[in-house]
Amino acid sequence: MFQGEAAVTLDEKGRVSIPATHREAVARLSGNRLVITYNPFEHGCLWLFPEKEWEQVRDEVNALSKAKTVHRNLQMKLVGAAAHVEPDGNGRVLLPASQRGAAGIEKKAVLLGMGNKLELWSEQAHLAKIRETISEEQITEDMLDLKF
Repeated sequence: MFQGEAAVTLDEKGRVSIPATHREAVARLSGNRLVITYNPFEHGCLWLFPEKEWEQVRDEVNALSKAKTVHRNLQMKLVGAAAHVEPDGNGRVLLPASQRGAAGIEKKAVLLGMGNKLELWSEQAHLAKIRETISEEQITEDMLDLKF
């Protein structure tokens, strides 16, 4: 399980360092193989999955009917854009330029551990998302049972 937030900086080649707190999990869960793709639900964010987690997601998404436009769009954003990356000896992964550009991820970014995956947010998109509050109207039945 990934959790936690880390400010990260992309180098001049478009590489980002996986924080030490996540490197061991990446190595253990995926043999140092990650898959990077778009977050199809929120702009400014890329998803990084350990390879085994990715294979489950990929298979579920590909099983959706191609007859629906929304399914094809999801397949394009997740499966069509997926790229395998491996951390180098310093724990850095090279982010595809097309994905960096589309997500607006430039020099500064934020890496979040989100359970089965990591999310890489542009600094601006992350700040905007964090500043949003959840209103009473948005609270779901499932959220009412939470104990915090």
